[in-house]
Amino acid sequence: MDIPSIKNEEQYEALREKGYSKQKSARIANTPNAGKKGGKAKPYESWTKKDLYDQAKNVGIQGRSKMSKADLIYALRNN
Repeated sequence: MDIPSIKNEEQYEALREKGYSKQKSARIANTPNAGKKGGKAKPYESWTKKDLYDQAKNVGIQGRSKMSKADLIYALRNN
């Protein structure tokens, strides 16, 4: 099975070298703004539950539809 197009090859390879699976590496490398530094993102606590849900969907967190806002924040930080 071929890996779908990777948006950030450098980040993908770095994650693979750290031992991440191909799927998780691709998911992270394809997340918009993944790996960008600068601290410009607002803390998850200031996001709406819908925004947290959408981000959880983007990174492939399972069971997100049953999660509270606090659960989504925890899952995003520990994925």
